[in-house]
Amino acid sequence: MSFRDRAKKGVLPPVQENIQKLEKVVNDGNFYGAQQMYKSISARYLGAERFSEALDILQSGACIQLSHGQVTCGSELAVLFIEALVKGKVPCDDASLERIRKIYEEFPHLSVPNHLGDDDDMQQLSEALGAAKIRVDGCASFLRAAIRWSAEFGSERNGSPELHAMLAAYIYSESVEVDMVKVSFHFVRGNNPKKFASILANFMGKCYPGEDDLAIARAVLMYLALGNLRDANYLMDEIKKQVDVIDIEFPVSELIEFVTYLLLTLQRDALPLFNMLRQKYKSSIDREASFHELLDEIASVFYGVQRKSPLDGVFGDLFKMMG
Repeated sequence: MSFRDRAKKGVLPPVQENIQKLEKVVNDGNFYGAQQMYKSISARYLGAERFSEALDILQSGACIQLSHGQVTCGSELAVLFIEALVKGKVPCDDASLERIRKIYEEFPHLSVPNHLGDDDDMQQLSEALGAAKIRVDGCASFLRAAIRWSAEFGSERNGSPELHAMLAAYIYSESVEVDMVKVSFHFVRGNNPKKFASILANFMGKCYPGEDDLAIARAVLMYLALGNLRDANYLMDEIKKQVDVIDIEFPVSELIEFVTYLLLTLQRDALPLFNMLRQKYKSSIDREASFHELLDEIASVFYGVQRKSPLDGVFGDLFKMMG
């Protein structure tokens, strides 16, 4: 029975047959046509509740479109892949996470031109900046959807740590203007504090004066707001090792002094000392409004102090975005 005859009768062909046919359309350069076919054919499998085959088609499509540099098409299919996981109620396990990783690894890493001179160079720069935004937005949409799926169908309330670490690393490496709040938000929910320390050390080597101690303090406080004293301490120690390797100075400031004392204080039941530190170093804590929110959360987590209101501001916005 031919493909056309099977389609007329509502019989779905073996999935590999569709995958090979669609790959040929992409390899022939008809990216838009292939995209419409990936979406319509996978929808048929989903409609028949043949989730495994729909996932095979969408994963294949996302990977091949991304490998051809078609980030918008690949990102759309990647998000549809996650939606199919949700529809199929597929559990968040190693096999599913590996499939997500394979799609993630196809997202391109492109460099922005270094040498700027004539108008052609500026045009090239403008195009590179636009392409970088499309890459980051596409990968972030895919991985945020994956994190939400993993929170619903996995054991981690905040979503898969592996997915958080992937998103943090991609935002840092591919963003033209790095948002270290977003990078930190995902790394502290990740499973790779060593990589986070390496990225913070790299950031310290190129950031504006006064941003280095803020980045370290923010990262430590965000770990602590999750009750993760172990990784907060590990991060401080590891950053000191990393800056020695790349030969830059670890910042010395009242804010770093505060964070150092805070880590020691949280190892014991010492709420009065915690409050005294907040008062003594208030001017340093005031350098970033969100630090007060984080410290309120830390008081709640470590000492049971009732919060007046839930996290708002930039962290509240991030939580809403993830939810």
